[in-house]
Amino acid sequence: MVVLDTSTRRRSSVSLVAAVVIGLVVIVGIYLALRPARGHGGGSGAARAGCIPLTVVASSEKSALLGQLAAGYNASGRRFDGKCADVRVVSKASGAAMEALAAGWDARRDGGPEPQVWTPAASSWVSLLRQRVATTDKGSVLGDAKPASIAQTPLVLAMPKPMAEALGWPAKPLGWSDVLGLTNDPRGWGAVGHPEWGSFRLGKTNPHFSTSGLNATVGSYFAATGRSGDLTEADLADPKVGDFVKGVEGGVVHYGDTTLTFLANLADADAHGRGMNYISAVAVEEKSVYDYNQGNPTGDPKLAGKGHKPRVPLVAVYPKEGTLVSDNPYVVLATASDEEKAAAGDFLAYLQAPAQQKRFKDAAFRGFDGTAGSALSQANGLLPGQRVNVLDPPAPVVLTKALDTWDRQRKRARVLLVLDVSGSMADLTASGKSRLEVAKQAALRSIDLFAPDDEVGLWTFSTEQRGAGTPYTEQVPMGAVSGNAARIKQVIAGMHAEGGTALYATTRAAQQKLLAAATPDRINAVVLLTDGKNEYPRDNDLDGLLRDLDAANLENSVRVFTIAYGDQADLGTLKRISSSSRAAAYDARDPSSIDDVLVNVVSNF
Repeated sequence: MVVLDTSTRRRSSVSLVAAVVIGLVVIVGIYLALRPARGHGGGSGAARAGCIPLTVVASSEKSALLGQLAAGYNASGRRFDGKCADVRVVSKASGAAMEALAAGWDARRDGGPEPQVWTPAASSWVSLLRQRVATTDKGSVLGDAKPASIAQTPLVLAMPKPMAEALGWPAKPLGWSDVLGLTNDPRGWGAVGHPEWGSFRLGKTNPHFSTSGLNATVGSYFAATGRSGDLTEADLADPKVGDFVKGVEGGVVHYGDTTLTFLANLADADAHGRGMNYISAVAVEEKSVYDYNQGNPTGDPKLAGKGHKPRVPLVAVYPKEGTLVSDNPYVVLATASDEEKAAAGDFLAYLQAPAQQKRFKDAAFRGFDGTAGSALSQANGLLPGQRVNVLDPPAPVVLTKALDTWDRQRKRARVLLVLDVSGSMADLTASGKSRLEVAKQAALRSIDLFAPDDEVGLWTFSTEQRGAGTPYTEQVPMGAVSGNAARIKQVIAGMHAEGGTALYATTRAAQQKLLAAATPDRINAVVLLTDGKNEYPRDNDLDGLLRDLDAANLENSVRVFTIAYGDQADLGTLKRISSSSRAAAYDARDPSSIDDVLVNVVSNF
């Protein structure tokens, strides 16, 4: 059994973000096919007539399992005070749910009816919500009681097993200082006798969206101070602490809204015999290591046993400086009625009962009391006998300050925006506006999500018009957002639709343009939005494009993040393009989702 050292500390938080991999192309295909469901969840079977409806919003990594448990609860005939409950589980990422509750839940905007129960991955999100609503009229959304936990899982650094063993795993304690050492060493992995592995590459999600990213960020601040509790605002302002964290961030390949991108890309690389070429470590929850090694990175119970186990498994490094734990709190919202609160209490008792706790442990969670099950074994890449030093999460005001500080310390980006202006973009959406108008409005807002010292440029493309030599046009050269934003917004506002879709030629040219100026101190990426498929006879060579984009062939990788926009977009091809460059494709075939999709895309930077 793994022992969580919680003496004098509160159990804390970290989320799991899980992934789906079945075969080669199917790996990424399933993963991306599931992306639209993230944030909108699913039901738990037919409604129980006469029972109290109870909506539970759950973090993405456990929503599938929780949905199955809710279905079992509904079918059990269980009653309380002579009444029954009909539980429905809605999946929504912890950060997104926090934002929705802070703004006031809107069923059309936030997906599904207003919940009575919220179970994020970690209590840190509850603290952030308290901080957010403390001075607003939404302050009553949370009660005063400390939420109960339904399961736990600590944050770890997942590493390909040979890399971890080269650093001394499992006998040698490892942590954030080792990450910093290899990131800063110009020899990279050559410092430990493996120059063939190149530089140290870290995968880490955006802490504004993902629990693993939030807890990894907080954990690196703790590591910089050498303490395990009482992180203060003064610590965050300490230049030495800032330099440590900035050094760790320097090894990041890119950020993201979910670890699913990293795990799916790693599985795809592994399936092609390149499991050591993509990433050196990724900050995930312990459970995600188990799921990846079982060939089911999403942890969806329906997919258990259907995937292919990786050739190179991952192992868990428990940071020696300490780590935070995702405690999966069960928050009964203050806006629930007395009947709904009673129903919520009965469902909680059901989840904490031994039979349901075994389901959590069989899925590689720890129980709500921190105890481990048989799934947590060294054979599965985990260290069940290692004592885990649990960090005390910072106070809400310090947590908020940590996010603000990270915004200044994160790795900067160089991003080329490539927007489709072909004739089909003039087609009307359900809102009565053209696809192009809806996309323009979202693109204008997305520019404000970049930092002033990020670099952004803008291209548009269709097919060759009026004798132009190429089907794409450089509208705004690459430059700092502080100087480029106004011009980019002006060009976007004036765009109009005409011509066909030269998808392959434009993608290749954009990637090569950025590759010529790529540097390891920035996240180098192309973001390409299109509503169609390739319609350019002069370049129909998809296989050649995929070879050109293959990140394994590039010294400095340029990732191509694609957005399938509108119901005519060739999502399957866009998935292959993003997979080849070790990035992610996003599904905005419903044009009304483009705002949320662009937020998720920009979270990679």
